[in-house]
Amino acid sequence: MQITGKICIVTGSNSGIGKYTALALAEMGATVVMVVRDQAKGQRALDEIISKTGNTSVSLMICDMSSMDSVRKFAAEFKVKYDRLDVLINNAGAEFVKRQITVEGFEQTFSVDYLAPFLLTYELLDLLRASAPSRIINVSSGLAKNGKVNFDDLQNEKNYKGMKAYSNAKLMLMMFTYELSRRLKGTGVTVNVLMPGFVATNLGKNSGSLSSAIMFTLVRPMQISAKKGAETSVYLASSNEVKDVTGKCFSKKKEVETCPASYDREAQERLWNETEKLLGLK
Repeated sequence: MQITGKICIVTGSNSGIGKYTALALAEMGATVVMVVRDQAKGQRALDEIISKTGNTSVSLMICDMSSMDSVRKFAAEFKVKYDRLDVLINNAGAEFVKRQITVEGFEQTFSVDYLAPFLLTYELLDLLRASAPSRIINVSSGLAKNGKVNFDDLQNEKNYKGMKAYSNAKLMLMMFTYELSRRLKGTGVTVNVLMPGFVATNLGKNSGSLSSAIMFTLVRPMQISAKKGAETSVYLASSNEVKDVTGKCFSKKKEVETCPASYDREAQERLWNETEKLLGLK
């Protein structure tokens, strides 16, 4: 894909992988919409990216991924401002040590890491179809291999553990990717998922736990940089090598197999249907 002038959304782009993804795409001449929750932090990242790249076609839009109402409002506002969408990168993610409930009654890790990318993609699908060839990229995690989908407890009401909930949500994101790729067959819209590796990000800072923050600090020397972690996102967004590839997972810019549970087609379809019910979609 010739990325110059293409309109790209990157969620969670005020720091970490998202920020470096937005920076790299801006350097390549893309029109980048940085979707962030915090206006001040987002503005600092935006100013830095424009300063470094000289690309003034980078803008900021606000969306709280823990709020489905906010996701819907963002999608509606985006469609008023833009008449096409070439690349959607669902990058935003968070892990919460203590079980928290959103204003809409969803468990927060499940909401941010799975429901929000599902709903945002759903709301923007008409634009992506109209803009084909276009691309959807979902940022999962290697921790998905530890995840399970318990249809009797999707929102982690029993024995909540933050990393367990995070792993479950990232597995669901993989399953959503594979199911969506089949539903989009023949439309010119590709959808792939990636595992960025053990990356130094702000993930643990969202948890609200001192012990979690300390743990993330201690393992930081073993982590790769966020810039390095963003390389696969940028590759999937821009490379001609993957222009016709869909329904796959990538790591270090190479196609990889994911855990057996992620390929369960019956579970993928059931998860899709259950998610539509939770979100009140047709």
